[in-house]
Amino acid sequence: MRTTEGTGARQSTLRSSNLALVLRTVCAADGPLSRADVAVRTGTTRATAARLVDELVAGGLLDEGERLAPPRRGRPATPLLPGARIGALGLQVDAGLLAARLLDLRGRVVAERVEEDDLVGSDPARTLARLGALATDLLAGPAGELRLAGAGLALPGLVDVERHLLLRAPNLGWSDVDAVGLLAAHLPDGLRPVPGNEADLAARTVAETAPGRPGPMRDFLYLSGQIGIGGAAVVGGQVMTGSAGWAGEVGHVCVDPDGPPCRCGSTGCLEQYAGRHALLAAAGLPLDTAPAEVVARASAGDADVRRALDAAARALGVALAGVVNVLDLPAVVLGGHLAALAGPLRPPLEELLGRRVLSARWRRPVVAAVTGPPAAGATGAALRALGDVLADPVRRLG
Repeated sequence: MRTTEGTGARQSTLRSSNLALVLRTVCAADGPLSRADVAVRTGTTRATAARLVDELVAGGLLDEGERLAPPRRGRPATPLLPGARIGALGLQVDAGLLAARLLDLRGRVVAERVEEDDLVGSDPARTLARLGALATDLLAGPAGELRLAGAGLALPGLVDVERHLLLRAPNLGWSDVDAVGLLAAHLPDGLRPVPGNEADLAARTVAETAPGRPGPMRDFLYLSGQIGIGGAAVVGGQVMTGSAGWAGEVGHVCVDPDGPPCRCGSTGCLEQYAGRHALLAAAGLPLDTAPAEVVARASAGDADVRRALDAAARALGVALAGVVNVLDLPAVVLGGHLAALAGPLRPPLEELLGRRVLSARWRRPVVAAVTGPPAAGATGAALRALGDVLADPVRRLG
């Protein structure tokens, strides 16, 4: 019997592709599927679908639920769910917080640790050692029983995706930092998180409600509101990273060349009007004032707060209209503190976009707010790691 190396390689590739197809199909479904459902949705025979499902169940990537009675006479179907024993670790360092979050393959938060702090101008080594301690504590608890499929690190700035180097994080005051190396020294042996831009990863939480499950919005501009402002353009559910991974820096779009200096070295950047610290300073409020207090003061007619919010809305309208005109995106999604301030910001922002976006007569841009737990970048970092599982499940089957 003759066997060629090429034939074996093709069979291995076919098996890998089929396993990935089945796993993605189950993960993308709104509810549990049976083996018969998987066969129909993947266009395979029932026998092939059953064999692939059995392999994924044996490897822990799929779970079997309790059998459901069929609507008519026949054998009860066994519902299939993404594996609850497979997880990923998402980490985030930002100018105002540190976060560690564990997600399972169903998209559930298994455990998390979030510490708010002013980290502007902090020492990178000490700050990343603190983040490593958070992650180590998280993994030492009951959540540590998960099979860790990977880890990701959300960083607020320009990341060299090839060298895994943080090139510039203006609001932290960090430049040319080996964030992964410094962090890995305080993590369990062998764990090296894959770095990425915080806003890019946070945008993933809007495009994807759980690993492999599309969100309701697929094309939008995401704004991550922290001390500064990050941004990400999403088309077809995928973040537009650009040629070097640096796309989406909306916070540093200039809205007034003669405006105030920015930490990035330029002047009149959007985040100097709509960033959390800039907005609070313009309103004459302490920098730790909660967004709810800002909204309450605006509703009560506080003139300084109203002026600060109006200036933020104008700056947002100028910057975002330019991006929407260039990229033809139908929606703007506000995250972070901008989402919490959406009440007073949305009406003037929508009015400005309606006037400044060329296509608004036929499709007026929608402004939406996404509220949720802090550190969306950490969630997105875990989602990205779990997405790698869906793309190549064979590596996790052993």
